[in-house]
Amino acid sequence: MTETFQSDELDARIAGALQLDGRASWSLVARQLGVSESAVLRRVAALHAAGRLRVIGVVDVLRCGFGVPVLVRLRCRPGTANAVADVVAARPETRYVTVLTGGADCAAEIVVPGYADLAHVVDGGFGGPDVTAVESAAVIRTFASNHDWDPGVLDGEAAAALRAGAPPRPFEEGHPDGPPEHLDATDLAVVAALGEDGRMSYTEIANRTGVSESTARRRVDSLVRRGCLRFRTLAEPELFGFGVEFMAWLSVRPGDLDEAARTLAADPATRYLSATTGTFGLVAQVALRRHGDLYRYLTEVIGTLPGVDRAETTLQLRTLKRAWAPTPVARMEEA
Repeated sequence: MTETFQSDELDARIAGALQLDGRASWSLVARQLGVSESAVLRRVAALHAAGRLRVIGVVDVLRCGFGVPVLVRLRCRPGTANAVADVVAARPETRYVTVLTGGADCAAEIVVPGYADLAHVVDGGFGGPDVTAVESAAVIRTFASNHDWDPGVLDGEAAAALRAGAPPRPFEEGHPDGPPEHLDATDLAVVAALGEDGRMSYTEIANRTGVSESTARRRVDSLVRRGCLRFRTLAEPELFGFGVEFMAWLSVRPGDLDEAARTLAADPATRYLSATTGTFGLVAQVALRRHGDLYRYLTEVIGTLPGVDRAETTLQLRTLKRAWAPTPVARMEEA
């Protein structure tokens, strides 16, 4: 088979395929990209070795009763934002942290056992002595998730083929409210194994957890079907050609909140969107290709949303952690 893509383009397309289905077979990925399977495997190995691409299994903490997610905005003493972000990233409850410029210096998403535990975030010196102000907001509904983001590097037919078994969007609509799902010891062992490598084979999962291969397959299928387990492709937006990443903090009238959220979630630039308590009813993470796209986005996307009383954008300068995993930037700094 003739390979017609430049390596950078092929890297982006491979990462895009895994973004749509992190456990897609290599044969399916190769077929949808129009290249050989060996070419896909070579590029994936190189990307993985460089720390630029990884698939992990991520447990849904709300669905499994493991805790509640909370967004935290921090103001810091001048010149200390990077050091504060390092401190926040080192905390085990932090699953996302980024350095910002704008109305906040640092933002993080943490998972705490319950809302009563927020006291230690606000009053317990979160981020260290250089933090001058802390604002926390509980995530009460997720409308778009980084798990589901389509970077748009594949055509519609290829994307549809890779997304054939994807959960509904918004994800929560496929899993009505109810008591938390119970995970037994085997489930937890499966989740732990896939948390290290989301593409781990069923044979390896079985070896790691002490069950048969058929049981390992059934457990993974059950965890996914029940909404307990999802697969996250860790690849920085620039791999897909996006040069600008920012957070949008929106104050929205309650009666317009749902319509505004669904409209914004449908925009292809939206990587993440949640409804929260506190000052900002909606918080989004957005990726754009060029700096010049910012004005159009603010005026034509955010500016046309119903019920928005206030909009604040904070550019992301240095993101250290995503889905509990250190980013390539953080790993390079540690090395």
